[in-house]
Amino acid sequence: MRRREFIKLVGGAAFTWPVNSSLAQQPQRVRRIAVLNALAEGDPEASARHVALEKALKDLGWVKGANVQLDYRSAEAKSELIGKHIVELIALAPDVFVAEGSIVAAPVARATSTIPVVCLQVIDPVGSGLIESMARPGGNVTGFTQFEYSLAGKWLELLKEIAPNVSRVAVIRDPTRGPGIGQFAVIQAMAPQHLVEFSPINPADPAEIERAIAAMARSPNAGLVVTSGGTAVHRASIIAAAARYRLPAVYPYAYFVADGGLISYGPDTIEPYVRAAGYINRIFNGEKPNDLPVQGPTKYQLSINLRTAKVLALTVPTSLLARADQVIE
Repeated sequence: MRRREFIKLVGGAAFTWPVNSSLAQQPQRVRRIAVLNALAEGDPEASARHVALEKALKDLGWVKGANVQLDYRSAEAKSELIGKHIVELIALAPDVFVAEGSIVAAPVARATSTIPVVCLQVIDPVGSGLIESMARPGGNVTGFTQFEYSLAGKWLELLKEIAPNVSRVAVIRDPTRGPGIGQFAVIQAMAPQHLVEFSPINPADPAEIERAIAAMARSPNAGLVVTSGGTAVHRASIIAAAARYRLPAVYPYAYFVADGGLISYGPDTIEPYVRAAGYINRIFNGEKPNDLPVQGPTKYQLSINLRTAKVLALTVPTSLLARADQVIE
C-alpha cells in the first residue's frame, strides 16, 4: 500500500472510532437550594412566596426537578424547630441556603460560615450583627431587608386616621427579639403626639392572645397595632379576636388584610423572592455573597378591607382610600 493511501485510510478511521459515552454526556450538576421559612407548613403566604421564587429561578434557566432541587422546611417561628431544620438542611450540603425571616436568618448564619446564605424578610441586619454593612455584607450572608423600625410609627398614624377615637392601643409584639423591641420603642416614642396610651401584648400562644385582646376590649376606644416578627404565625387568632371584640387594628403586611384584617402598610412580601432568584443565579455563577449588597424594599403597599371596616362601623376617609394600593370590598 502506498504511503499516501495509508495516511488517508488512518485519517478517515480516526473519525469513526467510538467515543467514550461517559465523557460525551457529562450532564450538568444539579444545584441544591435549602429554604427555611418561619411560617407554618401549608401557609398560603409561604406557598405564594415559594411559587414566585421557583418561577423567577425558571426564568433564569434553573428548573425545579431538572437542574435545581429545592428542599423546604417550615419552622412556625419555634426555636426548637428552627434548630432541628437547620441541622437537617445543612446535612444535605446545599449550594445556597435561603433563610426567611429574622428569627431564622440569625441561627442559620451562626450555623454555617461556608454555605452562601440569602436572607429574606429580615429587619435591621446591621444592628443585629447579621452583616457588617449593607454595601459589603461580609462573610457568607447577603439578602433583602423588610423595612426600618421607623415604619412602626406609620402604623400608629394609620390607626388614628381610620379610627380617630382610639385613645388606648395594645401593641402585639415579640419582646424576646430585636424587631419586636425596636418597633415597640418607636410606637412608644410617638404615642404622646397621637394622644394615646399603650400597652404590650406578647403573642406566646393563641389562648394568651385571646385573653389579652379580650382584656383590652373592656376599655373604651381601644385599638391594636400588630408589629412584624413572630406575629404572622398567629395572624388567624389575632384577626379573629380583633373581629370578635370589635377592635380596629393595623397590620404590617397586605396578607393580614386579605385574611380579614382592617388595614395594613408594609413592603411587598412577594417581590423580594423574585429578586432573591437573581442573587441565587449570580452565586451559582461564581459570585460571592460579600460582593452582593443587601437591599431594601422597592415596593410598599397600603391595603384596606372595607368589609371589615363596615363590620366595625368605621367610615374610611376618602383621602385614605385614594392612597390605597389594594381595597377589598
